[in-house]
Amino acid sequence: MAIHQKGKSLAARGNALSDTFFQLEVLNGRERSAAQFKPFEESIKIAGFDQGKLLPSRIEIFQINVGKLCNQTCAHCHVDAGPDRKAENMDKATFDRCLEILAKYDIPTVDITGGAPEMNPHFRWFVEECHKLGKHVMNRCNLTIIVSNPKYQDLPHFFAENKVEVVSSLPHYSALRTDSQRGDGVFEDSIKALQLLNAVGYAQPDSGLNLNLVYNPSGAFLPGGQASLENEFKRQLKRKYNVDFNNLYVITNMPISRFLDYLLESGNYEKYMNALIDVFNPAAVAGVMCRNTISVSWDGWMYDCDFNQMLDLKVSTPGKSVHDFDFAALEKRDIVLNQHCYGCTAGAGSSCGGQVVE
Repeated sequence: MAIHQKGKSLAARGNALSDTFFQLEVLNGRERSAAQFKPFEESIKIAGFDQGKLLPSRIEIFQINVGKLCNQTCAHCHVDAGPDRKAENMDKATFDRCLEILAKYDIPTVDITGGAPEMNPHFRWFVEECHKLGKHVMNRCNLTIIVSNPKYQDLPHFFAENKVEVVSSLPHYSALRTDSQRGDGVFEDSIKALQLLNAVGYAQPDSGLNLNLVYNPSGAFLPGGQASLENEFKRQLKRKYNVDFNNLYVITNMPISRFLDYLLESGNYEKYMNALIDVFNPAAVAGVMCRNTISVSWDGWMYDCDFNQMLDLKVSTPGKSVHDFDFAALEKRDIVLNQHCYGCTAGAGSSCGGQVVE
């Protein structure tokens, strides 16, 4: 199955939420909902963070969103990616600038995301160049891309040759719950792709090839404990499909983009925001992804995290593009905060690498 589509992107539908400014107006009680929630900066100030500011630790991850083009249109996608997002694709010049930065600075990990990043025409070249630089390369693969078209079916071998860590979303170990979030046939194709990755050594003993799955809830509720979910995913996938993986990352749905649209349309927005705030965890703040990550958009702008990127909240430094990259200034910046940050600090915390508090 080439395309798994629950519907069109917010942008293609002309939905007001495709405007990042409008999303921020909603989050701050000025559109669609008059609900006023405690400002996130006030919560972290009470928790002991001076003046309600959050500062970075050191830049360890260079995360690059190479485009919004995707073979899927998932119901809760915070990127609003899909087959209709063809214009937003990183060009060669921006890739070249990213490589210059990676060659110059000691940033150990390159985290490549999308859309379906493999659909960018420069993807394979960029992975190979990062591998040559000795970087640890992570790729956020939606799995179905591997079996969507013959030209992608060698991706497991390509990933293995370049020692790429594969991180893939799988909403559930059942077809019904996965397909309800990501589109008809997604679960079946995801299982096929996981089996192909296992066949080339991923998640196999002593292979050094890591395959990690990402779980996020399918509705307006917070995820359960990561350890127990991981054990159940491993048991079910091995028993039913002989599939192995290394780790399960549990991520809280951010109240932005398509998930924000779902919350508003289902009448769950205020309830969900209150749920996030009620379990705000000061201990999770120190481990949030924005403290060790720089997020780069397909057109070269820089952000504190992938979620800020989707709200167009650029870094606070004077140079906001990779073409004005200033390593020292970025390591001393104030991280840009807003109400969606409650999503990363709820309960055990949430980041691109799963929960942040044991």
